[in-house]
Amino acid sequence: MAWSFESGRAVYIQVAERIRRSVITGQYALGEQIPSVRTLAQQAAVNPNTIQHAFTELESEGILVSRGTSGRFVTDDKSVIESARLSEARKLVSSFVSSSLELLISKEEIYRYLKEDFDERS
Repeated sequence: MAWSFESGRAVYIQVAERIRRSVITGQYALGEQIPSVRTLAQQAAVNPNTIQHAFTELESEGILVSRGTSGRFVTDDKSVIESARLSEARKLVSSFVSSSLELLISKEEIYRYLKEDFDERS
């Protein structure tokens, strides 16, 4: 089944985000080989060059490492993954706070809504 993508955003960025999240959440373990460009391109129903571009992005972040003709692997460095996790968390919080402020939601309301949501999930 093809992946779904948002219009107005580069597909390679969305692919990189999806793979990054898969690594952060442990879907791909430290040191694990990830599927090939061709395999992911078929799964996502995108051009292999798009996957390659996403891989290049993730390699520059240190999340993926290339091992010559053996393929690409998730880094063995836990600190790189933790840094990526914290970065993603900060992006989510920043987006949430910006949207909340646009809606004129006070800090106290935000805290209350967050507490209520966490309490409902516990």
